[in-house]
Amino acid sequence: MGKASRQPPEPGIVATVRTGERGSGTVLSLSLIAVVLVVGAALGVLGSAQAARGRAQTAADLGALAGASAVASGWDGCSRSQATVLRNGGRMVSCVVESPGIVQVRVACRPSAVAGVVLREAYADARAGPGEYATVKVWSPRGVA
Repeated sequence: MGKASRQPPEPGIVATVRTGERGSGTVLSLSLIAVVLVVGAALGVLGSAQAARGRAQTAADLGALAGASAVASGWDGCSRSQATVLRNGGRMVSCVVESPGIVQVRVACRPSAVAGVVLREAYADARAGPGEYATVKVWSPRGVA
C-alpha cells in the first residue's frame, strides 16, 4: 500500500499546524498598541488643556482678590492684580476696577504642548470686592432667595 499511515507524534514533540494566517497575531498586537498610544496622546492633550484652565482660574481668582485688597488699602488694584497673575503663571487680558472697590479680571494661560499639539490659550474671569456690594443668589428649598 502506497499510502503512509499517519502516526501520532512522539511524547514531548509538539505538532504544529501551518495555515495562511501566520503573523496575524503580530498585526493585531501592533494595531492594539497603536490605538493605546493614540488614546494616551489624546488624554494627555485633554489633561494639558484642563491644567491650563485650572491655572488660569487660580491666577484670575488670586489676582482679583489681590486687586480688591489693594483698592481697599488705597493702592492701584490693577497693577497689584497683574503682578499676582504673572506670579501665578497667567497673562492679564483685562482689569476693571468698579465703583465700590470691586475688581474684575480676565486672565489667559497657555497650555503646555503635548505630543507636538499646541492648544489655544485658556481664559478665566474672576471678580472680587467688598461683600455688601455683591449680588448673590442663594439657593434655598423654596427657590432662589
